Amino acid sequence: MVQLGEDFMRTILISVLLSAHALSAAPCITADRSCTEWVSLSAGPARSLIYRTYSLDAPNAAITRALVIIHGASRDADNYFRTGLASAFLAGALENTIVISPRFAAKNGTCADTLDRDEVNWPCSGDSWRSGGIAAGSKLTSYDLMDEVLRRLARKNIFPNLSVIVVAGHSAGGQYVTRYEMANQVHEKLGVPVLYVASNPSSYAYMDAERPTDSAWTVSARAPGYVPAPADRGEFGPFSDRRDCTTYNKWPYGFEGRTGYTSVLSEDQLKKQFTARPTTYLLGELDILPLGGFDSSCPAMAQGPTRLARGEAFAKYANDKMGAQHTVTIVPLCGHNARCMFTAEAALPILFPGEKKK
Repeated sequence: MVQLGEDFMRTILISVLLSAHALSAAPCITADRSCTEWVSLSAGPARSLIYRTYSLDAPNAAITRALVIIHGASRDADNYFRTGLASAFLAGALENTIVISPRFAAKNGTCADTLDRDEVNWPCSGDSWRSGGIAAGSKLTSYDLMDEVLRRLARKNIFPNLSVIVVAGHSAGGQYVTRYEMANQVHEKLGVPVLYVASNPSSYAYMDAERPTDSAWTVSARAPGYVPAPADRGEFGPFSDRRDCTTYNKWPYGFEGRTGYTSVLSEDQLKKQFTARPTTYLLGELDILPLGGFDSSCPAMAQGPTRLARGEAFAKYANDKMGAQHTVTIVPLCGHNARCMFTAEAALPILFPGEKKK
């Protein structure tokens, strides 16, 4: 009886502490070091920086949702943290959502970020951080960081009421999300649903050798002055220029020659995971110009003339050919701009599911 009483009182005390913390905690909303913390990888000392509105280690019963937002090629996690804060404010979700923006810092190739002690140096180009590439002088991959963030979010002793995690990224971050969605090995193990939002990526990873034709996207998705090829075949078929563009099906544009995180997975496993996981392609209505680091390489151009066209085509490919049930949301009046995309009225219920409009 004495033991039962002690256990009961301990449970009551924990509940009181959680409630007190939830009442007193306020979101950290400054995009500087005061709103950051380190995430250790592979038991340390390797670590990567994240911006966040609430600590990943302080119990918080008020948190019901997490938004993890991935930056673009500029690796400006602080700026994307501001965007996440703005969207959470507009959704009325700052108090019950933990907003996280990881930084994939790189000091190699053309990247020149300043690295802290033991900070992981993610790959700048080639099989880069956006595709699960391996860090410099390490066996860690960029998807290992997201795996660790998601595992920490899913801890019931820290976030007992967390009901959904949204992983969203724009541009290069959108590439990260669409490939992480199909590849990660934690999705089914977390005990918390994960939703993926890929916004305006320049390319996708196709799962066979076929590529879209002009019939796979709408007329409005074409670039100004674009002249479509004659409609002599269906929406997808053999790539007509594969003799001159021999890399069109190489990873990360296709499945050939996969390295990094995805190299240990079979094609069948990747396809199965890809089709089963809930994904939204968030596409800008005006993202039809070659701006903002647009990928004009031949394997990217094999997927369509603009980011909007590539997104529309890949969504059709995912659903009609691969059997997925992914969704497409076209954001009116937005081009290649993360702030416009993630704060738009159409995007808020996707990024903050379950939040009632006020």
